[in-house]
Amino acid sequence: QVQLVESGGGLVQAGDSLRLSCAASGRTFSLDAMAWFRQAPGKEREFVAAISWSGYSYADSVKGRFTISRDNAKNTVYLQMNSLKPEDTAVYYCAARTYSGDSYYFDRDYNYWGQGTQVTVSS
Repeated sequence: QVQLVESGGGLVQAGDSLRLSCAASGRTFSLDAMAWFRQAPGKEREFVAAISWSGYSYADSVKGRFTISRDNAKNTVYLQMNSLKPEDTAVYYCAARTYSGDSYYFDRDYNYWGQGTQVTVSS
């Protein structure tokens, strides 16, 4: 089992920055890819960014503004969010998987999820 706990969300103004953290515990040695998803009110959860041993992947909507990184010693993945926009408002979820795969973009690509952290960007 793997447990994921997100932190770092909050209320900010447009143009501000936030850094989200996702701390993993349990069978962390088995982790392959880790990712961030988000879900805005009334919308489906969507892919934001992923990091694996082979590299990174970002949604077009966040490219150039968000950066995903991973500290293996701390079993933590981060999402640095710059130039935030009101449309970035959502609950942000950390996801992880314990198997290898070619896809990173869908809920079904991950077998562990955190509880989510709220990010609200005011205009």
